[in-house]
Amino acid sequence: MERLEGAGAVLLGKLNLTEGAMGGYNPKFDVPLNPWETGHWPGASSSGSGVATAAGLCYGSLGSDTGGSIRFPAASCDTVGLKPTWGRVSRHGVLALAESLDHVGPLTPSVVDAAISLETISGQDPRDATSIPNIVPDMLEGIRSGFKGVRLGVDERFIAHDVDPEVANAVLEAVSILQDLGADIVEVSVQDLDSYVLAWAVLCSVEAVAAHSETYPERRNDYGPWFQVWLDMGAKVSGADYARASTLRAACKGHLLGVLSQVDVLMCPSMADPPHPLTMESQYGPLREERRPRFQRFTVPFNFSGTPTLSLPCGMNSEGLPLSVQFAGNPLSEPLLCRVGHSYEEATEWHQLHPDV
Repeated sequence: MERLEGAGAVLLGKLNLTEGAMGGYNPKFDVPLNPWETGHWPGASSSGSGVATAAGLCYGSLGSDTGGSIRFPAASCDTVGLKPTWGRVSRHGVLALAESLDHVGPLTPSVVDAAISLETISGQDPRDATSIPNIVPDMLEGIRSGFKGVRLGVDERFIAHDVDPEVANAVLEAVSILQDLGADIVEVSVQDLDSYVLAWAVLCSVEAVAAHSETYPERRNDYGPWFQVWLDMGAKVSGADYARASTLRAACKGHLLGVLSQVDVLMCPSMADPPHPLTMESQYGPLREERRPRFQRFTVPFNFSGTPTLSLPCGMNSEGLPLSVQFAGNPLSEPLLCRVGHSYEEATEWHQLHPDV
């Protein structure tokens, strides 16, 4: 926030999000409504950021992403969401959910806006020892250079298997558009990531307990019912279970870095489904169902690897709900991701759609 204000940004205020940046809301606060369809999921955890940006209430917003919480609201509300390389943006002042997985990044109407926002907030911060010392690049340099020579990794099975058909078709259509623009399509093989995703709940819930050690369990009743259960889960995890989950995380990171080493950008959906219908009451909790790995298949692995991703609109489904494509890159490749995303925007009109609010 200091860097945004120093760059001349007009800071409008704070936006609501799920409690603790997890899945459910505290009953003392209203739930942000998806501006495309109020009875459908607005994404989480940075729901207010996605809603406000999509509804035109601000030119851009900030979100945090531990397992998809920038990309889910971006995909659900039809905005751009940029999850940077872990450590690219300081986490000083952020209420942690899981410090080894937390990322901070922008949600904006366009890729250019995301690039400008990310450049502004990036950089080493002595108050965050995990922030990386690399010089912040000019995120707009070369953003209009097009696709010539860009190796775009595509695994059609990864994109389409057990994925909503309209989501898969929209992403594959985006692949075709980028190929026409000059991208070199490289066939890659992404293994089944769901077994790795199962480790996320163990890691995240345990680290959440650590982050809330000053108030949990002593003030457990001050939390909302959803986050109470999440913290209770983390408190029950054994050291051996956490070690096994850490090993799975390392294996997932190794696999993804191996895939990314073959290409410049990997292409996949942001979510396996369009935003789903729900009731406001259900979002307050308690947490009742085990999280299916399919839900976070396209998000959590890139939190494990700490590599950057860019999500942006790629269509609307038959019910008029947003669809989103995700570009994943190698560490510190945000300028290239913005170049790819901007080129796609220039060839399409999906990012120009706005909800009727």
